Amino acid sequence: MKDPNKEIESIVQWLKEKVSSAGAKGLVFGLSGGIDSAVIAGISKLAFPNESLGVIMPINSNVQDESDALLVAKTLDLDTINIDLSGIYQSFLKSLPFEGENPMAKANLKPRLRMMTLYFFAQEMNYLVCGSSNKSELEIGYFTKYGDSGVDLLPLADFVKSEVRQLAEELKVPRDIIIKPPTAGLWEGQTDEKELGFSYDVLDKYIKTGEGPEDVVERIKELHEKSKHKREFPPIYKKISEN
Repeated sequence: MKDPNKEIESIVQWLKEKVSSAGAKGLVFGLSGGIDSAVIAGISKLAFPNESLGVIMPINSNVQDESDALLVAKTLDLDTINIDLSGIYQSFLKSLPFEGENPMAKANLKPRLRMMTLYFFAQEMNYLVCGSSNKSELEIGYFTKYGDSGVDLLPLADFVKSEVRQLAEELKVPRDIIIKPPTAGLWEGQTDEKELGFSYDVLDKYIKTGEGPEDVVERIKELHEKSKHKREFPPIYKKISEN
């Protein structure tokens, strides 16, 4: 990316136009303590200095993530609210008829609970929900359907992870956040790259050049194909007759 500052100015203008065209007043977003949400927070604050809300939503989360989210908020002088969803999550699991054998079924409830929380505030305050998914994640479907993808706007969806780091540097995001291992916070000790089995640098290089280790490239292609449904509107059946 040649000029991160110019891109930031362009995103800010784009956000203003999208919010205005929707008849909304500002933006609300999850503040996780990670680099992507920190960049969204920084850009949102530039676009809407007084109408930006970061929502911190721990669900049995690592306490460091909350500390990092608060550090971002303090650095940006950002309005935040903390909604602990741990009890709701546990109550939801207890209400299910069986525990389930797929750990992802339970883990993905977390971003879906967060999505519902963000939309509560969005509707209450006449804000739009701003998502933090980047191009690297979208390419391989590394997001939760109707969870962190359940948003109104995706300002970072055309930026690979390495470019998000450049934006973070330009926005003066705290260094500790920039170098922090990316994690979705789905379970204790979870990191994106450990779960994927390859680094964002390798993924970004493939997205930009089509090159990479043969086994990793095949894995990326497989993930892209299997997650196609996540990037498309649900298929609509067309009736065979008007009568």
